[in-house]
Amino acid sequence: MANYTITIQREFGSMGRTIARKVADRLGIKFYDRDIVEKVSSMLNLPVSTVSNEEENAKCGLIPFIRKFPLGTDDEYMQDMIFSVQRDVILDLAKKENCIIVGRCSDAILEKKPDNLNIYIYAPYKKRLENCVNYLEMTPQEAKHMIASVDKARIAYHKKYAGFLPSDEKHHDLMINSAIMDLDYIAEMIVFAAEKKFNISEHPEIRI
Repeated sequence: MANYTITIQREFGSMGRTIARKVADRLGIKFYDRDIVEKVSSMLNLPVSTVSNEEENAKCGLIPFIRKFPLGTDDEYMQDMIFSVQRDVILDLAKKENCIIVGRCSDAILEKKPDNLNIYIYAPYKKRLENCVNYLEMTPQEAKHMIASVDKARIAYHKKYAGFLPSDEKHHDLMINSAIMDLDYIAEMIVFAAEKKFNISEHPEIRI
């Protein structure tokens, strides 16, 4: 069987990254998120901190560290080049191993891959605000700012490079409201969906 992949797009504060980690642990497969940033920064000779800290802080998620380049650099060209490298990294990971990839237009990049499961995780604004305060240790004001700015950046970036909104139901196999049940149960639901779609059963039996 070909390697299978699970992509998870998420609203900020919906706990999508935490859920993705739980799913990876249950299936015994690799989890990729910031690792992709490290690979891209290495290939483009950019500081990891620059890519990591500035990735989602601009209109298309990439403009701030593009400004680090000499004056006269074509911003659009640089954005496209960075995305192209990121896409190649994601395709290479999907070819080499079973894995979960969080964000970075991975749903669009791997959408036509037969053994792929696209998932979108969201939650009501109030619940996301609570999550930011209770789990991410932000102040309410910081949480409000982060939800607004990160959501805006992710939507702009995704629309530009994927061609559709990250919440577009036509491009996802599952869309889950993380506020309606415990995160472990959500992880189990995704594991069950993966087992059925990929016809897999030999994985560490970790159950809640």
